[in-house]
Amino acid sequence: MSRALVNGAMLHYDDIGPSTGPPVLLIHGHPFNRTLWAPQSKQLAAAGYRVVTPDLRGYGDSDVSPGRVYLSDFADDLVGLLDSLGIEQAVVGGVSMGGQIAMEVHHRYARRVRALVLSDTSAPAESAEGRAFRNRLADRLLADGMAGYADEVIDKMLAAYNVTALPDVAARVLAMMRATDPRGAAAALRGRAERPDYRETLAGARCPVLIVVGADDVYTPVSDAEAISRLVPHAVLCVIDGAGHLPGAEQPERFNKALLHFLQTQVADLA
Repeated sequence: MSRALVNGAMLHYDDIGPSTGPPVLLIHGHPFNRTLWAPQSKQLAAAGYRVVTPDLRGYGDSDVSPGRVYLSDFADDLVGLLDSLGIEQAVVGGVSMGGQIAMEVHHRYARRVRALVLSDTSAPAESAEGRAFRNRLADRLLADGMAGYADEVIDKMLAAYNVTALPDVAARVLAMMRATDPRGAAAALRGRAERPDYRETLAGARCPVLIVVGADDVYTPVSDAEAISRLVPHAVLCVIDGAGHLPGAEQPERFNKALLHFLQTQVADLA
């Protein structure tokens, strides 16, 4: 694990694979940390890619900024991290909230994005109902902590059948959620409640885009992924059977196969 001071916060991250390899930045979702991407990091590094997986501000080992952290703040942090590592351009991927942060990176810093990988995420702006829900949840997490919330949502983060079928995965996902600082989770929820609409930016995307979704995702279902796919010129859509909201954790072999195939065939200079 390494760390870098970016925009006033100490961010912790892993940087594995050959330093000269094509860079891939992977962004975890809420309320997780960089270890969510461990199955992808290992295989991508073995294939010759340089894989950077940060803990977002407020998550994992990174500094917490209480209050409200916008998706634009996360995007600025990540580009600042790339700057500190001397990486001019990277494949930028994320899951759930991490996918929305990846879209924000693309919106603000398109020239820094060699390709986009959007897993189990959605592009429209937050609705009024969604804003109210996220702010209520932020209040709850600050008052009660993460444990009860983690127990309530585990069968939505994973496909319900995988909670029992994949006990080690369920335990790992639960541990990440329970270990998250409620202040960081609440700040991200409040910022995400104000998220903009990314559809226009995506429609103008000039980089290759991979859209991945678990076949049984209840948070961002296949229809959401299909909607993004219709927006993005030449997008590649991959539905992962046997998975819910976190296919990279639930079905890592299938997810990795799709990701590597995309990198090797759609991002020519990374092959």
